[in-house]
Amino acid sequence: MADLSLIPEEAWREAQRRAEVIRPLAERGHGPRHLVRAASVSLGLSERQTYTLLRRCREAEGALTALLPGRSGGGRGRTRLDAGTEALLRRIVEEGYLSPQKRSAAWVVEQVLGRCRQAGMALPSPNTVRRRLKALSPTDLRRRGEEYPEVKPVHGHAPPARHPLDVVQVDHTPMDLVLVDPLDREPIGRPWVTVAIDTHSRCIAGFHVTLEAPSATSVGLCLTHMAMDKAPWLALRGVEADWPVAGKPRRVGVDNAAEFHSAAFERGCAQHGIAIDWRPPGRPQFGGIVERVIGTLMGLVHGLPGTTFSDIGQRGAYDSDKAACLTLDELERWLAVAIAKYYHLRPHEGLGGQAPLRRWQEGVAALAAEGGAIPVPRDPRAYLMDFLPVVRRTLRRDGIRLDHITYFSSALRAWIVQRDRPDPLLIRRDPRDLSRVFVLDPKDDGYLEVPTRDLSRPAISLWEHRLALRRVRARHRGKVDEAGLYAAVGEMRAMEREATRLTRSARRDRARRDAAPGLPAAPPTAAPAAAGLASTETVLEPEAGPPQPFDDIEQW
Repeated sequence: MADLSLIPEEAWREAQRRAEVIRPLAERGHGPRHLVRAASVSLGLSERQTYTLLRRCREAEGALTALLPGRSGGGRGRTRLDAGTEALLRRIVEEGYLSPQKRSAAWVVEQVLGRCRQAGMALPSPNTVRRRLKALSPTDLRRRGEEYPEVKPVHGHAPPARHPLDVVQVDHTPMDLVLVDPLDREPIGRPWVTVAIDTHSRCIAGFHVTLEAPSATSVGLCLTHMAMDKAPWLALRGVEADWPVAGKPRRVGVDNAAEFHSAAFERGCAQHGIAIDWRPPGRPQFGGIVERVIGTLMGLVHGLPGTTFSDIGQRGAYDSDKAACLTLDELERWLAVAIAKYYHLRPHEGLGGQAPLRRWQEGVAALAAEGGAIPVPRDPRAYLMDFLPVVRRTLRRDGIRLDHITYFSSALRAWIVQRDRPDPLLIRRDPRDLSRVFVLDPKDDGYLEVPTRDLSRPAISLWEHRLALRRVRARHRGKVDEAGLYAAVGEMRAMEREATRLTRSARRDRARRDAAPGLPAAPPTAAPAAAGLASTETVLEPEAGPPQPFDDIEQW
């Protein structure tokens, strides 16, 4: 399968046109012949070709790329249009057909055949020309003066959801909190959070927190977090909680920000059968559910040290920078606890007092009783890949150099020896893990996973990389090398581990003093930076009693 970013726009539009007809048939399980016949007429294909598209769509679980126009000869005894004929056809359509004069398809056929004869070109089939005209988008056809009414949302509120993940709303917000870097514990600014909420159950389906401004990448990583099994993700962060929400949404409601209109977001959603509902301008109620849950989360955040509150008047004389103590990783863990151990278990007014987690469980059970299931990505790696950012780099003798890190694999040796790749390679990378990149092989359209040249390098995030880069440049007056970068990251992580060790030691000492009031206190050994970690540990993991994250958050 070709990378989504490389598929020509014309082929992509044709696949989308086919998907509108084929996907509903594929979901039926069995397509009655009269419906297949109607679909073939609508698409301008034979019944045999329509059945082939149905089979491909089912096998690929609805992936849009399964419906791309094939590269066959176009039928018995015919060949593909050569580049000259293709260019001539496009020129006639642009100059003569897409005009207010509204010339007919027959006129286009006559013009194409006549000019091809004059130029001594191979004559295309009249049906081929007519199929090209049928594949034109409504946007193109409006240039002829033809009116295609746009689908307008029902006035009122967002469309209802019958089952979990039928409709998901996604939005970003800057968090009312100042973070510190994990090394010097100095303020570094406010993070952004992207949140996805299931409108049926009000469960938070996924989130992504970052120090970067909102982008197609942050949206894609939020959708990836939504689709994943969150048990390993929670275990990696030391959080014991149940967060069963996982799967692909059928529809996603977003506003009209640039990142929601990016080609990466639109193509990724189209590829996996996720319909996009852009909110009508001036109708905030279409995003009301996600905005309310963001408001709830920000209300909890206002209890954290380093909060900026909602406005200056509310903040008063509070020094947010001075009080800040949470790092990005600690905030992510705090959010995981606040969502899975508090928000999902709290009675929700919009659900008549029912808890979101309970509503989710009932919705999944009802869907199963109807013989359905929440769709999940068949290939999680491919699903992630379609939403990752793309970069291009030239292949060097020592591998691929990207942001001062060298990536190499023995599979690249043949490419290096051949030296037949003067064009830059298409590379996708996960900003959460820079230990490997994914390189597209244009010969088979597959991805080659290429690790760092030095396999002893730890997995680091793009945020850690940039923080280390600033530190190395400050120390070495702008000179940067890969070894220095990883040394800085190692030093940062060592300081974090030491701060955590000192925090736990202080907590154990406090527990002993509480148990034996006459016991003398141990001399203080924790660095000031550890104080922030101590508070974090107290909030996230209460030492006794059942988990009560809301009470703990209020104690901040």
